[in-house]
Amino acid sequence: MGKRKTISYSKFGYIFSIPFVVAFCVFTLYPVLYTILIGFTDLKGVNTKEIHILSDNLFKNYKEVLATKTFKLAFGNTWKIWIMNFIPQMALALLLTAWFTDTRSKIKCQGFFKVSFYMPNIITAATVGIMFNTFFQYPVGPVNDILKTLGFINEPVNWLIKKATAQNIVAFIQFWQWFGYSMVTLISGVIGIDPAIFEAAEMDGANRVQTFFYVTIPCIRQILLFSLVTSLIGGLNMFDIPQVFLEGGPDNATTTTSVFIYQLAFKGKYIYCKASAASMMMFIIIVIFSCILFYILRDKDEQKAKKLRKQAIKEAKLKAKGVA
Repeated sequence: MGKRKTISYSKFGYIFSIPFVVAFCVFTLYPVLYTILIGFTDLKGVNTKEIHILSDNLFKNYKEVLATKTFKLAFGNTWKIWIMNFIPQMALALLLTAWFTDTRSKIKCQGFFKVSFYMPNIITAATVGIMFNTFFQYPVGPVNDILKTLGFINEPVNWLIKKATAQNIVAFIQFWQWFGYSMVTLISGVIGIDPAIFEAAEMDGANRVQTFFYVTIPCIRQILLFSLVTSLIGGLNMFDIPQVFLEGGPDNATTTTSVFIYQLAFKGKYIYCKASAASMMMFIIIVIFSCILFYILRDKDEQKAKKLRKQAIKEAKLKAKGVA
């Protein structure tokens, strides 16, 4: 009997991946590479036909963007609004995670609460921005009407002309939209923990608070890192809500770096070279801070174990050579 022909299915994997690779190259890789390129050119205007590389001063666009007061203001606004929404977002997400995953508590209608808390994340940012802009309209708007009916104010307040109020509202919207997503992510991490660990902690006399801080939190370190990094990336790229809600106003109070880049590139200025430079600077900043977070929140025990394993392998090899 002749040998049976073996069928290799690996080629089908390559074939099925072609549409993704093509789409990625056309819609992601090429735009990214082109953005990097035009950051070193003088590309401006809608009908620009010629593009010149800034060979004399290659980083001219980067220097000019860094010297722009609006960019500095936008960069500060971005960090401020992100921190204002991230801290309460993670605090509430952790609290709800502890509440829903506590085996000693029997909470009814957990599914309803989880869906309700996650629901704001499903609504598009444009819809949410328009909705909150309507809430705070002056002189007639739901917020003014409710506060006036309850007797908290006598006359309608123009909320959206105050810088601090506008920033607080944007931060609240970001918090409201994303705390449910963070909660679901953390709950999925806690569900993956071996129940025997919690049983051991309970047998040792640990209360609920001690179990959460000394057992749950260390076990979901990687999930916390994921939530922190994704929130950092999303926060520093914050665009939809500030743009739709107030278009960066009042007086650039809600202008984030993404809004600033959009205004440079498309809001009547068409300074693509500087917009590209600003984009690449934000990309570099995000990469640097993400690396710092990965380093700070790394699993030190696992790193020590890896070093010990490598050292043991080296010693074994040396011994083998010595024997040989």
